[in-house]
Amino acid sequence: MKRIEIITNRSVQEDILQGLETNIEDFSYTIIPIVHGKGKDNYRLGTSTWPEENCIIITYLDDWTVPDAEQAVMAVKTKHPGEGIKLFIVPAS
Repeated sequence: MKRIEIITNRSVQEDILQGLETNIEDFSYTIIPIVHGKGKDNYRLGTSTWPEENCIIITYLDDWTVPDAEQAVMAVKTKHPGEGIKLFIVPAS
């Protein structure tokens, strides 16, 4: 089992969730809807100076479904290359 964390701009949140729900049967997740911070290239603070915001999508998947999640996220990343979509996969016990 793996823990999947996706940190992304809120503007592509629905695209990512739709891709995951389409590719993974009975997909369940938790979402942290508003996340502020600084990435490699810019800030996302929800302010007038830095108005964009991120979200975090967290899910736990069986090992055999992880490639499906990677594929779904990569499709959105390819469609929106400037959004800073990050996918993290860590072992879960």
